[in-house]
Amino acid sequence: MNEESTSLAWSVNEKVSTYDWIVIGGGITGATLAYELVKQGLNVLLLEKNTSPDNATRYSYGGLAYWSGTSPLTRQLCEEGITIHRQLSAELDTDTEFRELDLILTVSPEDNPATLAQNYQSFAIPPTILTPEEACQKEPLLNPNALSGALLLPHGQMNPYKTNQGYLAAFQRLGGTVAFEPGVRLQQQAEKIVGVQTPTTHYSAAHTVVCAGGLTRQLLRENGMTAPVYFTHAEVIETVPTGLKLHSVIMPAALQRFSLEANSTQPDKQPLWEEANQEILPPILDPGAVQMQDGSFRLGQWSRVLSSPDAMIDPQTSETQIRQRVGAILPTVAQLPGRWRHCLVAFSPETWHSVGPVDNREGLYLFSGFSNPLVFTPALARHFATCATGQEDPILEQISDL
Repeated sequence: MNEESTSLAWSVNEKVSTYDWIVIGGGITGATLAYELVKQGLNVLLLEKNTSPDNATRYSYGGLAYWSGTSPLTRQLCEEGITIHRQLSAELDTDTEFRELDLILTVSPEDNPATLAQNYQSFAIPPTILTPEEACQKEPLLNPNALSGALLLPHGQMNPYKTNQGYLAAFQRLGGTVAFEPGVRLQQQAEKIVGVQTPTTHYSAAHTVVCAGGLTRQLLRENGMTAPVYFTHAEVIETVPTGLKLHSVIMPAALQRFSLEANSTQPDKQPLWEEANQEILPPILDPGAVQMQDGSFRLGQWSRVLSSPDAMIDPQTSETQIRQRVGAILPTVAQLPGRWRHCLVAFSPETWHSVGPVDNREGLYLFSGFSNPLVFTPALARHFATCATGQEDPILEQISDL
């Protein structure tokens, strides 16, 4: 398609609609923020690309690590977040499948549980060290021969897809508008973003916020902008429902994903992000499992740092390796029938730089890529929406210029 025909495709039958805020992205961050904005009495449009998106919300473990705050700010957000989740089903009039359960962090035979526990001492709630026997008493599906011990933490879990849908439904009940659009372009006048254009409609707004998760970087690049939001390719196996019962969330104590994210955005790696089809660092596999309330499991997970959102991955090899690694610690779970799933997971090396205004673009904001999103998002969205109406908010004042 040439440039002239492309322009025509974006202007034919164009309609104009005006809003106070446009939220781009209908995953858990976008849906939550749109809901909190409309609760403040604002006229809000949420734009989503897919009616049934295969995104990080859909394939998440649903974990709520409210124990993981390491500073006064993150500890407050964790506390606010878990408080919201405990009453969210009633607020949204939907069952989010929230529950309190244990998190068991497995320690491999070659590692020392006491040594790894030191890495968790700065968190709001430090872990309890378990022997292999104690870990298996808590979780009988564990293989004691694959452990030198484990770390125990209190944890929360919800169904991320059902929670997402609950937010969207509540948003619309309050008067919010959802539109499914195959593509968006940010509309700019001078240095100000004044709305969004799709192939059929020009949506005008004083404020536009990007909540596009792993596609945030691509969306901004297509509009000539950059922001410190990156992504990994995450891969899990989603099993069929089963009668097996997993009582805890299982993850490795020596979790590698956060180091991978930090190392992949070092200065020497930045040029690779600007090239197509680059493997920025070798992938890592953090073997773990969680069971949803319908009896299905999610087993994972691979994290790959590839510069292209649409990079090709071999699902058969990936699935085999996940099953092998998970099978070492949870033998009966690893062989359950299931399907390989893939999504993009957003992250930022400087967490709070992905919440608030985009540099040099009046009217454009980010709300994507922060760590621990499922527990942070409900609280952060409330603080963001408070500021959006001109009210003072001490939390947002610490992390953005909103």
